[in-house]
Amino acid sequence: MVAKGMMSVSIALLWAAALAFGTPVQAQEDECIACHQKVTPGFVSDWRVSKHSEEEVTCSDCHGDKHKTAKDANLARLPDEHVCAECHEHQFDQFVKGKHNYGWRSLNALPITHMEPDELMEGGVGCGGCHNMGVKSAAEKKDRWDKGYRYQNNSCDECHTRHAFSKKEAQDPRACQQCHMGYDHPQWEMWSSSKHGTRFFVKQAGKLPEGAAAPTCQLCHLPGGTHENRTAWGFFGVRLPLPKDEQWANDRVLILKALGVLNPVTGKPTPRLEMMKSIHMIRFTEDAWKTEREKMIQICSRCHAGQYARHRLEMGDRMIKNADHLMAQGIKTVAALYKDGIIKKPDHYPFAYPDFLYFNQTGGSYIDQVLFRMYMKYRMRTYQGVFHANPDYVYWYGWAAMTKSLGEIHELDRTMRATHKVK
Repeated sequence: MVAKGMMSVSIALLWAAALAFGTPVQAQEDECIACHQKVTPGFVSDWRVSKHSEEEVTCSDCHGDKHKTAKDANLARLPDEHVCAECHEHQFDQFVKGKHNYGWRSLNALPITHMEPDELMEGGVGCGGCHNMGVKSAAEKKDRWDKGYRYQNNSCDECHTRHAFSKKEAQDPRACQQCHMGYDHPQWEMWSSSKHGTRFFVKQAGKLPEGAAAPTCQLCHLPGGTHENRTAWGFFGVRLPLPKDEQWANDRVLILKALGVLNPVTGKPTPRLEMMKSIHMIRFTEDAWKTEREKMIQICSRCHAGQYARHRLEMGDRMIKNADHLMAQGIKTVAALYKDGIIKKPDHYPFAYPDFLYFNQTGGSYIDQVLFRMYMKYRMRTYQGVFHANPDYVYWYGWAAMTKSLGEIHELDRTMRATHKVK
């Protein structure tokens, strides 16, 4: 038996320990919830239904314990990817190797970025609304916070939105829709109106058996829940080394010049080549391209015969070749207008040559904008439509629009040359 005096001491010690370690923490968490239930009720309700809540991951685990009143809200830590990595190390390690991690760096590597309003680049709208993704250095974060943009500090919540941080949400193709849609990358529109997307929605409506195949974005691009995503051709659909086919090689050289990767006069690499290499914008070796291609064939082979999958993907490659030939004709025509002095080189252009990385900032040249649209909008749709198995996007929104643009470029060329006054 334990003596009564000793029991009293033990109870006192336990109570002291509870006060020291349990009660103040719980009290602080309760205080957070009580306050934010009024200030940001959506945050609280999301957290309450989250896995974090079930696992007793509380406010202070992510936000620290320095923020205690409305007056010191700036002391609340806005968690970055490294905070998530404290529990999700494997997913973090995958993410830093994948394409999404280069979103922020690729945005800032583009020269056009530094000519646009900060609200488009740094805010939650425009380019920055999607290209926020990517682990940032302390210096980059300080620069952003000094400008008042401290609320896009984390990439994880782009797909697992706060404060629910739902895995199921991130695995739904609609989680991809916000960024992968529109002008130059309408993957959502292509997938959702393809046979793959149609089967997904029909199955979701309960009109296909549970075991029926219905491929989602994640099944192909983030298989098995991996966070390391890449594609064989990369965003620009251009790769090195140059192909053995002489015509295609010449066409691709013109595209690389218009991307500013090759000097249009000497044909030698520019600093942009290293920039693109550092952020994996294009594939620089045959092996790098083949690695990603073979991964995709394995994924396609879950439903289709491997030979069929390989044939269809190779058809997409050939469509890039065809699109590149149209593109090269347009570039050559506009480049000649620069060379002949009919188009004046904008001050911010490095060369008297069309520059796709300045987008529509072309110093007032309409024909440049038509050429850019042909490349960034219609060429993208032509080959991405093949890879997403969408007939309409390949033809009407892609190839047909490219041929129309090329016709417009030739007509503008004739008009500009006929009306140009030699000084």
